[in-house]
Amino acid sequence: MISLMNEVVDYINVNRDRYVEELKQYLAIPSISALPEHAADTRRAAEWTADALRNAGMQNVRLIDTPGNPVVYGDWLGAPGKPTILFYGHYDVQPVDPVNLWTSPPFEATVRDGEIYARGAADDKGQVFMHIKAVEAFMKQAGSLPLNFKFFIEGEEEVGSVHLDQFVREHKQELAADVVVISDSPMFDRGVPSICYGLRGLAYFQIDVRGTKSDLHSGSFGGAVANPAFVLAQMLAQMKDRSGHIKIPGFYDDVRELSDAERAEWRKLPFNETKYRKELGAPKLFGESGYTTLERVWARPTFEVNGLLSGFTGEGAKTVLPAVAMAKVSMRLVPDQLPDKVAQLFEAYLKKVAPRTVDVKLTRMHGGKAWMTEFDNKFVRAAGRAIEKGFGQPPVFNREGGSIPVVSTFQEELGLPSVLFGVGLPDENAHAPDEKLDLGNFHNGIIASAYLYQEIADL
Repeated sequence: MISLMNEVVDYINVNRDRYVEELKQYLAIPSISALPEHAADTRRAAEWTADALRNAGMQNVRLIDTPGNPVVYGDWLGAPGKPTILFYGHYDVQPVDPVNLWTSPPFEATVRDGEIYARGAADDKGQVFMHIKAVEAFMKQAGSLPLNFKFFIEGEEEVGSVHLDQFVREHKQELAADVVVISDSPMFDRGVPSICYGLRGLAYFQIDVRGTKSDLHSGSFGGAVANPAFVLAQMLAQMKDRSGHIKIPGFYDDVRELSDAERAEWRKLPFNETKYRKELGAPKLFGESGYTTLERVWARPTFEVNGLLSGFTGEGAKTVLPAVAMAKVSMRLVPDQLPDKVAQLFEAYLKKVAPRTVDVKLTRMHGGKAWMTEFDNKFVRAAGRAIEKGFGQPPVFNREGGSIPVVSTFQEELGLPSVLFGVGLPDENAHAPDEKLDLGNFHNGIIASAYLYQEIADL
């Protein structure tokens, strides 16, 4: 077996440059699931993913239609008696605005200083492609995998995976496995590989405020009617106090508190708060008082404004009193907080603070539950050994502030544990201009993925 793994790793090393060129093709497809004008591109990305699976040696590869974008499925089940991995990822990407902040075009993948820049490089095409290439290495060198494998790659993750729960419920037998592997998360830091054992959940809303039937002259009508932009700002300002504490009644009732042991472990991690602040370009860090930065990001809930729109925003001046104002807001949730319950609390509080001088419409966009697993289970330990072999050092164990709602779905609907096997970096600008993926981590991730399959096969 050692000889086979050496052959697999040699194959990966020899094909390193080819992988980058193929990844560039994948990243060139503008599969922006949030924008209807990119629906054809999104399907084209699904088809490209399916072709890549076929070329890697997967069987039963097909696109399975959903009410939204198709799921790409493929499997190889030629190892009876061995465990089955269900690999989950997504081929859709975030919008690219503002385009003028990109150094190079977002869908023309460009390599600079050992990193590949493009939308989807880290989130999640690069990390999906990493596993496709690890599977290919086994199939080319041995004609088989050491265990059974199922790919499940969706196209709506960036818009909340709205059709995924139903899909999982309707395809339970097809998705049956022993463990889910997901590569859609960052490592702890550059040079510090990690295994993530917890994710925050999410509740996301759009707030629409209307004051009048049309925009008005601010001189002729200012002082006679409420300004929706100002009213919206006042309502948002009532969501948190000056210490960062969220004021929605009942918001913290179900929050699972951090244990002293976990807080002690996190204090041992190589985290430099000054370096973190400087890399973000922030004059000063801010968050809920009484908690460290890592505790705030990994284990405390938040309320954030994700976007604001109202009135005249072009160059020059226009003395307008806007008729409408809009905000998109999100709440990151932690274990034991339920998205529906938090959503109801927020809706009730917003209704309470909204004045009668405007009409307020509140729309639930999407949400998902938080997730956490025990980091000493056998699959997580296997992943730790694989990371060490791929990156040359053992991983640290951490939580992640982001959300992957389907992780809880896999646990609840299929009864499956998940291993988060990410190789991104915290500074790789996922969801922002100049998204990138470190090619050294990409390459080591392919090797580590191959070792992961062997480690799980040997359990």
